[in-house]
Amino acid sequence: MKRWLILYEDRHWRTLRPLTDLTPVPALTFGASNVAQRWRRATGIPLLSIEARRAPMAAWADAPVMDEAGPRGEDEALVINAAALPGPWIADALAASSPALFLGDGRVAGARLPIAMISAGIGRGEDFETVLLGCALQASSVDALFLSHAWDLIEENTDAIADDLAGSAAEHRGAIHRMACLESPGHVHVAAGAVVEAFAVLDARGGPIRIGEGARIAAHTVVVGPCVIGPHTELLGGVVVRSTLGPQCRVAGEVEECVWQGYANKRHHGFVGHSVIGEWVNLGALTTTSDLKNNYGPVRVWVDGAEIDSGRSKVGSLIGAHVKTGIGTLLPTGASLGTGANLFGGGRFAPKRVPSFGWWDGERMAEHELDRFLITARTAMSRRGRALLPADDALLRATFAATAAERGARDTAPPVRVQDEGSHA
Repeated sequence: MKRWLILYEDRHWRTLRPLTDLTPVPALTFGASNVAQRWRRATGIPLLSIEARRAPMAAWADAPVMDEAGPRGEDEALVINAAALPGPWIADALAASSPALFLGDGRVAGARLPIAMISAGIGRGEDFETVLLGCALQASSVDALFLSHAWDLIEENTDAIADDLAGSAAEHRGAIHRMACLESPGHVHVAAGAVVEAFAVLDARGGPIRIGEGARIAAHTVVVGPCVIGPHTELLGGVVVRSTLGPQCRVAGEVEECVWQGYANKRHHGFVGHSVIGEWVNLGALTTTSDLKNNYGPVRVWVDGAEIDSGRSKVGSLIGAHVKTGIGTLLPTGASLGTGANLFGGGRFAPKRVPSFGWWDGERMAEHELDRFLITARTAMSRRGRALLPADDALLRATFAATAAERGARDTAPPVRVQDEGSHA
């Protein structure tokens, strides 16, 4: 008998918006890689299937390749809710009698059962959990934690990096200038093709640092661990502290305790703290987030159309994919910027909530014109060698339609035609 891993996305993906508008939960950058890769490492079990919303899965450019050899009838499945965090509960689950359903605080964390019992659910995508619950498995409680909101990625990220890199041998395969400074070099991994320039500092005294393949750490950049810098990302001066930056980002200035999904720009000065940044975001020069209220109280955040108490004293901005901010944009504590939002009213605080495909000019909120938005998205992606494929186009159009009510709920002006305001850096 062989055991297979099935990852799935449950209906709570909406509480992780705006990050999950275009990205399935298993694809979220987190820790030293992404959610799916973390679970593959944590279980050591071959991946049979990822069950999630079909349109985001179709647009996931780097989706993992499933193991080629298919299961046999007597094989067993370890089913994992992708939003659950790996932990000691997995060992308990694997030691429990099968078949069984595992609940963490009333939410399904996973299950063990024969492949034959769940075969009807494989390929069902967003309906997978319904099929799983239909198996009427004996339920038991486990001490599982979940990524329930976007700020949970911030809260749990440093521990996730430390867990992911624990026991990894320090390798210095890239080009490290003799005048670069490595503090605690035994906890620094520099991949092949990476460049660490003179007067750069990699400080791993507080946790491990991984510099990905082809990344560049420019002179006068300080990286403080735990920290992961993704492949071909460039740090262009400033300080990056306890953060994960996905692939092909361009970042300068001050970044603290953030998770960048990848392919995003912040090439100039400005502070971004305790924030989550989606793919294809461009933060204009001096864009700055507030991540702490003056009274040090808990931060309230807009999540899927409702404002809720995060229970955290530090929450910066939750920024969806393809967001653009102009020069001098100021983002209030707990800001939520929906997919495709465009802000260019620099010098004053932006609204705390900007709906998906909203267009804020410093005074009014309007609706971004979809076709013009797609032209910009196509251009931005081409600058990283990526094409906007039909699956991407279809997903963006569907998201635009699905979020129309969010824009309609505000006093908005007519759609704005994009012109050359010169507001983006």
